[in-house]
Amino acid sequence: MTPELKQNPITPETCFVPKTHEGKGRRTAVRPGDTAARYLHYGRITLDAGDAAEKFSSNDHEIGLICLKGSATVTTGGETFRLDQYDAVYVPRDSEIEVAPGDNGCDLAEVSAPVARRYELKFVSYKEVRENPRLHLIAGKPPAERDLNVLIGANVEAGRIMAGVTFSTPGNWTSWPPHEHSKLLEEAYLFIDMPAPSFGVQFVYTDPQNPELVQVVREGDCVLMPQGYHPNVAAPGGQINFLWMMAAIREGEDRLYGVVNVQPEYAAGGSGLEAVSDKK
Repeated sequence: MTPELKQNPITPETCFVPKTHEGKGRRTAVRPGDTAARYLHYGRITLDAGDAAEKFSSNDHEIGLICLKGSATVTTGGETFRLDQYDAVYVPRDSEIEVAPGDNGCDLAEVSAPVARRYELKFVSYKEVRENPRLHLIAGKPPAERDLNVLIGANVEAGRIMAGVTFSTPGNWTSWPPHEHSKLLEEAYLFIDMPAPSFGVQFVYTDPQNPELVQVVREGDCVLMPQGYHPNVAAPGGQINFLWMMAAIREGEDRLYGVVNVQPEYAAGGSGLEAVSDKK
C-alpha cells in the first residue's frame, strides 16, 4: 500500500499553478513534491491534427483522461475509444496507453494517482452523464447556482481519483456554501472555458478571518486545495468554469463524492451536493 503522506499547508507557492494550458505534447503540471499535492497528479496532452500519437504506460497509477477541446482516440487494454469534449476514460494501473489527435487536434487533462489495486477500464460519455440525475444536476440557487457534472465518480470503480466539470451562472459563486473534505480527499480546480477577459477569484482557507489563498484565476490556471474551504466567484459578465479533480487519502475507503463539512456559519441549508453524494 502507498503510505499516507502528511497534510500540506496552503501557500500560494504550492497551491497555484498558472497557465497549465500552454504548451504541446504530454506534460505534468501538478505532482507531489513540486506542489501541495500528496497523491494527486494532473497534466495535459495537447496535440495538433496530424501530430504523432503519445504513447505511455500508467505504471502504478490509475488515470482519468478527460477531453477538454477537440477530439482524440484513446487505445488501451485492447479497446479504442473516441473522446469528444468532456468525454472521459478511466484507465487502470499497469496499462499501455496511446492517445491520437482527431481532425481538429485535442487537448486532454490527465488526472492520476498511485493505487495498489487494478480496477476496470471504463469509457464515460458526457452525453450520458448529462442524462443521469445522479451525475448531473443544477446545484444551489442564484447567486450560487452552477451546472455540475460528475465524470468519474460513483459511476466508475476506482481507487482514488474522481473528476468532473462545473459551470457557473455568469457572475455567480460556486463551491458554495463553503465546504471542505480534507480528511477524505485532496482536490484541485483547473479553470476551463474562460475566454479573455473572463476571470474569477478562488479562495482556499482554514481561517475565514485570515484566508491563506485569495487568487485571481483565468483560463488554464490550476489551484490545489490540500485542506480548507474553497469557494470561488466569477467576475460579472463571465462564468467561472472548472474541471475538479480529487484523490482519496485512503484508497477505496475515502473515495466518497459529496461527503463534505460545510463551514459552520452556512451549514443550516446543507451542502447542495446531496443529490450526487455517494453516502447512502
